[in-house]
Amino acid sequence: MPPVGLLPLCVVSLRSLVHVLFHVHNACASNAGSRSATRRHVDYGRTYVVRPKGRHRATIVWLHGLGDNGASWYQLLETLPLPNIKWICPTAPTRPVALFGGFPCTAWFDVADPSQDGPDDADGLEASAAHIANLLSSEPADVKLGIGGFSMGAATALYSASCFAHGRYGNGGRYPINLSAVVGLSGWLPCSRSLKTKVESSQEAARRAATLPLLLCHGTGDGVVPYKQGERSAETLRMSGFRNLTFKAYNGLEHYTIPEEMDAVSKWLTARLRLDGSRA
Repeated sequence: MPPVGLLPLCVVSLRSLVHVLFHVHNACASNAGSRSATRRHVDYGRTYVVRPKGRHRATIVWLHGLGDNGASWYQLLETLPLPNIKWICPTAPTRPVALFGGFPCTAWFDVADPSQDGPDDADGLEASAAHIANLLSSEPADVKLGIGGFSMGAATALYSASCFAHGRYGNGGRYPINLSAVVGLSGWLPCSRSLKTKVESSQEAARRAATLPLLLCHGTGDGVVPYKQGERSAETLRMSGFRNLTFKAYNGLEHYTIPEEMDAVSKWLTARLRLDGSRA
């Protein structure tokens, strides 16, 4: 596979939601046929792992978008100049998706409207956040932990960030992971209506929110999750107490990623996780 800076646009689109909207039957039919009858859609798919090429300093769970799988991002993440990061790329369960009229597809939660204003599938978000936390739970104590994602994966990462700040899942259970970084590309903020109240529930929650580094990136030409939604999500997070937030806009970028954006992610992670000079 060529270096990330040379990837053609059709590869770095990573089967974006735009692609899924036109090819969802082809993308999901093989999973739907085997799982729908037995309701195995609650089972998670294959998890792909990129091992660190240098000293293991951080582990990041990276979440794909709607209709995709962990393999797409695995192929891209292994090319990044981040030798000290272990990447875990899980595949979401196959479930009926309201946006597609109930057609089964890989999804971290059910979604009818990819925006802050849409209805929230709290149970689906909760289950995915717990699955992500479980993937990180066995990492070494001296390794920094993070979550990132694209589109629906970004929304799930931001929900996990809210659980970390509050210290609890939505059902009241303790959130067990200490996050050091969260990245969201072309996504939105779910469960935004209750976020500010949760952050203000305690001084400790406010402290965690204020100190957690967040990077949000969004293309101004995004026709799937409109740029205004990304911008609004960033503003809602800031107003809710997430002050250590960077928002980067990419002029004309549609619903996919590009080498320039991934380069910014690499530099941001290197700085926030203090990975400089730690190749050995």
